[in-house]
Amino acid sequence: MKNPSRITAISAIFFLGQASAQAADVLSEPVPAPVEERFARDWSGFYIGVAGGIGGGEFDNSYVIATEVGPIGYFASDRAFGGFGGVQVGYNHQIAPNWMAGVEADFSLSGIKAEHSETTDDYSSNYAIQIDWFGTLRGRLGYTQDNVLFYGTGGAAYGRIAYSDQTSDGYNESLSDTSLGWTAGAGVEHGITSDITLKTEYLYVDLGSLKSTNLMFTGDRIEMNTAFHTLKTGLNYKF
Repeated sequence: MKNPSRITAISAIFFLGQASAQAADVLSEPVPAPVEERFARDWSGFYIGVAGGIGGGEFDNSYVIATEVGPIGYFASDRAFGGFGGVQVGYNHQIAPNWMAGVEADFSLSGIKAEHSETTDDYSSNYAIQIDWFGTLRGRLGYTQDNVLFYGTGGAAYGRIAYSDQTSDGYNESLSDTSLGWTAGAGVEHGITSDITLKTEYLYVDLGSLKSTNLMFTGDRIEMNTAFHTLKTGLNYKF
């Protein structure tokens, strides 16, 4: 009969070997890399921000000039271009897991300007039409995916249109007025952090026209239509 002590010792050695092998396998397995924590985007709330960009378009101008032989009318279309920058404030509300509705107001100082020159043998004229400042009040409706918001927007626009004219015969004129119009466009906004977003936005802005009959000669009339496109980038901070 075999020695029971010997059998017990052999069994213990066998089981210890198996346990050591399993422990070595566990220690040799690679440690998984830490998973980067992602923040959950909640678009609801008030925000403020800054934005800037470029704008331009065709400013269509019509004139009626009184002469001794009767009124003479002519038409000109001038390309406008320039930069602008300003601020915005708004409110978003998450109306569904992937849908957002909101309202935004903005205001910008502008250098969007069109210039025109005419020269003959004995006469020259130079005029300029500029958007001094403009703003919008718009609704926004968008679709969210992860930290990205795609949205359409539209509403009211307002701004100050300025006109100045200088001629070689000493005639100088300047007009300005605040005009009300409309705007529409689209944009995309990306969450950089849980509180800061970066957006790019396109808007078409129509401020209507600047009209005047209070010119040098009775019967003179001028009308300038000022519609333009804008492309801007901005940063928002959400409270």
